[in-house]
Amino acid sequence: MTMVAAEASVSTATDGKGVGPLLRAWRERRRISQLELALRADSSARHISFVETGRSRPSEEMVLRLAEHLDVPVRERNALLLAAGYAPRYPETPLDDPALAALRDGMERLIQGYEPYPALVVDAGYTVVAANRGIAMLLDGVPEELLRPAPNAMRLTLHPEGLAPRIRNLREWRGHLLVQMERQLALHRSDQLRALYEEVTAYPVPEDAPGEEPDEPVPYFALPMRIEHEGRVLSFVSSISTFNTPMDITVAELAIETFLPADAATTKYLHTLLG
Repeated sequence: MTMVAAEASVSTATDGKGVGPLLRAWRERRRISQLELALRADSSARHISFVETGRSRPSEEMVLRLAEHLDVPVRERNALLLAAGYAPRYPETPLDDPALAALRDGMERLIQGYEPYPALVVDAGYTVVAANRGIAMLLDGVPEELLRPAPNAMRLTLHPEGLAPRIRNLREWRGHLLVQMERQLALHRSDQLRALYEEVTAYPVPEDAPGEEPDEPVPYFALPMRIEHEGRVLSFVSSISTFNTPMDITVAELAIETFLPADAATTKYLHTLLG
């Protein structure tokens, strides 16, 4: 069973049945026994069993403690609290709210400081909320309809009129991105994300564009994205960062993706073009 199918079955099995089945679904997803979870949460396997079967109502503190040990995303922790009869604990502040001004400024400084290398910030639905000049360079020539507010990173990358025709190892990179989306779907019950996944998986996959390989093999340390830009093939590996211990759903679902040059030629080219 794929992670997407597993997430769908968990959602179907637990919707409207209280906090117990939800906690059991998260525990099984993490492949943790009742005894192991009890030891981590300073409880007993008997109490965990009673909670999961509905024979015992967990306290608010216990719900949050179990969610922490099960690494449940912040948005889903609110769902657990509601299912247990408690008020949500975590707010969802709009990103343009004045309360998040320092966060926005910090992210902008971070990705601008990463130049000339590409970097961007996306939300849980892969909507681009900030990007630097390195990303703008890669998107040069992409049709305007794909760049309108708010552009979507997955759509920009995999759409046949987006970056897809320029990516020399599209099949590999596409596979990497789809697995990443499947992992997100396994964590977040999001109709919007599922619709995006179904959209991008339906895009036709063109044949890889022909091109010359490097004169000498490059010992890549991670799967690179090899993309054409003005007649050159640039190679990048990506890294994704999130915020530690977020107390707000919006902040918890932001991700900063940076693209590190995977070879010396790409580094030199970027410094010449944008340095």
